[in-house]
Amino acid sequence: MRILIVGSGGREHALAWAIAASPLADRLYCAPGNPGIARDAICVPVEASDVAGLVAFAERESIDFVVVGPEAPLALGLVDRLEEAGIAAFGPTAAAAQLEASKGFTKDLCARHGIPTAEYRRFSDAGAAKAYAQAQGAPIVVKADGLAAGKGVTVATSLAEAEAAIDEALTGAKFGPAGAEIVIEEFLAGEEASFFALVDGAHALPLGSAQDHKRAFDGDTGPNTGGMGAYSPAPCLTPALEAEVMARIITPTVAAMAAEGRPYKGVLYAGLMLTDAGPKLIEYNCRFGDPEAQVLLPRLRSDVLPALIAARDGVLKNFDLRWHEEATLCVVLAAKGYPGAYEKGSLIEGLDAFEGDANVLLFHAGTRKDGGRIVSDGGRVLDVVGLGRTIAEAQARAYEAVSKIRWPGGFWRRDIGWRALAAEKAGR
Repeated sequence: MRILIVGSGGREHALAWAIAASPLADRLYCAPGNPGIARDAICVPVEASDVAGLVAFAERESIDFVVVGPEAPLALGLVDRLEEAGIAAFGPTAAAAQLEASKGFTKDLCARHGIPTAEYRRFSDAGAAKAYAQAQGAPIVVKADGLAAGKGVTVATSLAEAEAAIDEALTGAKFGPAGAEIVIEEFLAGEEASFFALVDGAHALPLGSAQDHKRAFDGDTGPNTGGMGAYSPAPCLTPALEAEVMARIITPTVAAMAAEGRPYKGVLYAGLMLTDAGPKLIEYNCRFGDPEAQVLLPRLRSDVLPALIAARDGVLKNFDLRWHEEATLCVVLAAKGYPGAYEKGSLIEGLDAFEGDANVLLFHAGTRKDGGRIVSDGGRVLDVVGLGRTIAEAQARAYEAVSKIRWPGGFWRRDIGWRALAAEKAGR
């Protein structure tokens, strides 16, 4: 098969690494890709948001199957356009991708179908939003309705912070059209975790769990980011809780989307809060997470490509996946200043220091080549993944590898996995 992966980040590098290992993949392309992906695929200079350009490339190169990595081209209807051109594609249609593209849409869907989530209201007027926040009190959560690269959520611990977040979105247009409407919802107490499933429009196949670290700095402090690290599996999501998530959240969502004429195909990524009243949905993402893909895919023993094809073809029922027993942990190396202003072009050295180590994987997220050198070209730049029998072992291997990378222009958290390590130490 001739395969095209769309995207250029660490998630897409993990997908390229996994798909390149499939005997079904005769020729693998990635648009636009990055220097790390170039080791597994042929990178082509077409941006992930260039829907017409991607369709034209797929037609010209007789692509058999397209795997869409990021959320933006899904929301733009890339899968719709590819399928209309007769090219099979993995990922939801634009109508189904509303599960991520509009938080308000998802909250309304949950309300209509009894899917457990936080109480909420939608607003486009700052005055009304502030009045509601004042009536509810803090802590309270303010979210931009649309796609904001993981940075549109404020967990406000005071009314002043909530009002500032409301003004940023609705008055200051910080998030552009994505923040023209906001969702304000109750603060949920508990432990946060992520759960993934493959969906074929009617059936859902569990993919497992992960936990990520959104805050920029150690101790879960600093601004929210797209994710500074992750690990899998999540100790807090026991088999019993996973079954409850499937029964109360994932399966009803798949049925609701089909019933409303938006059948969902692709990866369904549920951000969850494990409350005293049971798991509740925080939000949905309509693609593999980043950096969650970097810890999920290395744990998969089965060939990933047939599973993606089965999801697209609507034949996931009775499909089975096998997993490695190892745990995985990813440390994200980011440019200094991220998620605020940061510089590009700083030299990164030492990336070959752990070449050949079977217990370490390196995924490029925001790099480019400058002559024969690798330099930074984004906010989140590298993902270092350690594998081990336990989260602690995976963490040790990941940080040992990180210590060999020479990049004065970067920073990273030094406590990725702290919650899981506490659970392991407690014997949970």
